[in-house]
Amino acid sequence: MRTLIHEWKSSGQTVGFVPTMGNLHEGHLKLVEEANKRSDRVVVSIFVNPMQFGENEDFDNYPRTQEQDIEKLKGLSTDAVFIPSADDIYPEQIDRSSFVEVPELSTILCGASRPGHFRGVTTVVNKLFNIVQPDCAVFGLKDYQQFIIIKKMVDDLKMPVQMIGVETVRESDGLAKSSRNGYLNQQQRQQAATIYEILRSIKTEIQQGRKDYLALEKEGLGQLEKVGFKPDYVAIRCAESLQVPAAETRTLAILVAAWLGNTRLIDNIRL
Repeated sequence: MRTLIHEWKSSGQTVGFVPTMGNLHEGHLKLVEEANKRSDRVVVSIFVNPMQFGENEDFDNYPRTQEQDIEKLKGLSTDAVFIPSADDIYPEQIDRSSFVEVPELSTILCGASRPGHFRGVTTVVNKLFNIVQPDCAVFGLKDYQQFIIIKKMVDDLKMPVQMIGVETVRESDGLAKSSRNGYLNQQQRQQAATIYEILRSIKTEIQQGRKDYLALEKEGLGQLEKVGFKPDYVAIRCAESLQVPAAETRTLAILVAAWLGNTRLIDNIRL
């Protein structure tokens, strides 16, 4: 990988990078298309990162569809697919490996219910950036907290990587495309679209002048429970910092995480 990158950069070509965990869907492919627009060469990595899965999470069952993924990428002018092994990324046991962690942001929202998750994300992205040395990296904004955390890591550590966020690709009923949607049964799949409806409803209320954010969050939680979800959180935050909004905050993110059966779904909308 490094030899290939060196050849490209020696000839003055720019490199775009899309890190994934595979099981590629239309949302991932949109990221690759964006990387193609912004760079001469595009690298996509496929690596199911054990460091970002906690106890009792779905690492062993996470869908792995490597051959199908490669076929999809062939049709998108992808220049290289980087598929490291766990030993390549973590030569020693994970609990003995160096790590990168963004404080505060990594412990709120999804970080509160998934301790250590974002440490795993930032560590593996840091390693992948060091291997691929991209000029730009493209991420989906469905994982909005993840995007903000990685962007802060890049800013704080002075990495020469331009961070690019791409809007969420949705199903016809509004459900955000996600590898985990495949875990849903037919009834759950119909229920799942309610998340986006609730997000849009809260956004409309705010646009119409409501400022009682705590009450709006509580109402959103109640609506999720009413249709069969076990909510983790409904949060209205400053879109830039993910902190509780102040009176002068002008850009907001409304974020939701909720369980439907054994599947944890996340989504967000911004205004």
